[in-house]
Amino acid sequence: MINSKIFLKGLFSIKRLDSPAIALGASFIAIGALLKNIGFTIQESAFSTFLIYALPGSLVLVESMLIGASLLNIFLAVWLVNTRLYPMTVSLMPLLITKNQPRWKYFISCFFVAVSPWLIMKNNYKKIDKEDRIDFWIGIGTANWLIGIFATIIGYCLSDYLNKDMMIGLAIVNPIYFMCVMIGVMKSKSVSIAIILGFILSPIFYLISPEWCILIGGTTAGTIGFFLGEKNVN
Repeated sequence: MINSKIFLKGLFSIKRLDSPAIALGASFIAIGALLKNIGFTIQESAFSTFLIYALPGSLVLVESMLIGASLLNIFLAVWLVNTRLYPMTVSLMPLLITKNQPRWKYFISCFFVAVSPWLIMKNNYKKIDKEDRIDFWIGIGTANWLIGIFATIIGYCLSDYLNKDMMIGLAIVNPIYFMCVMIGVMKSKSVSIAIILGFILSPIFYLISPEWCILIGGTTAGTIGFFLGEKNVN
């Protein structure tokens, strides 16, 4: 069973003023308004966040609906954009896995992998005994998931009071927060090189391929940063 004390500790870890969950909520308010504008009911809007959860996947859903994509294409697009979470899963699971916890917890916990809960876990895992980290993680994930759902409902209800500029502003709160976090973690040569090159290369690759510029720029910058950092360590 889940340790309720540790679960609640994770659940309420989002209350801090520097919590990424606040930025997540602001962005999902914009998502809720966008979903209403393309014809979703409030139940459909809440259910879409219930299933998709991560912000980029929701944005892909909205854009795909606007251009009239088929259900299969929408599914594949959302699935592909959420593959970006795989590296986070790889880095997170070694911190959570223990032999004394049942496997079903890890299957459930995979659903909660997203940038906001990942950041909270990375900042707090050392304070939690390894045996309890999976329960703490499920608590964090549940809190962020619920925030996304309720923020979507709030955005849906407030859509008539939000103009286009306000929705754009809310939508980019989360990316701006993550950009600030990345600047804050520039404490090693490899990370600093990867971030700075990413900012430089992505706009350059945009001139070549607007659809793939972020992926190509990020992969190139990260690879260069990794190898230069490894060389520096050796």
